[in-house]
Amino acid sequence: MALAKKSSRRIVVDGVEYRWRVRRNDRCCEYHLGTLGYVVEEAARPGTVLVVDTGRPAVMEPGRVRAELVLPREVAAGVRAARSNGWTPGSDGSPFKLRLSAL
Repeated sequence: MALAKKSSRRIVVDGVEYRWRVRRNDRCCEYHLGTLGYVVEEAARPGTVLVVDTGRPAVMEPGRVRAELVLPREVAAGVRAARSNGWTPGSDGSPFKLRLSAL
């Protein structure tokens, strides 16, 4: 699963360039808003994608602004946490899932 350059943002964490974007909302029905999250991959050699769940509710109702946003400093912290927990972004494999609220 590679991120499209058009829909992703660039971030450099500890000298390594990554691309990231807010992920599509996981929700089962209209009344369940799901949680806010994002996906990250290494820009030079896309491999295993990092899928981060912030544990914060996502506000997706029409006409309402999200109560919380995903900021680059949070993405950088998520990348560092995932790397210390075994994420190897340059290798092939299934997505590496990280729940930040569990840390």
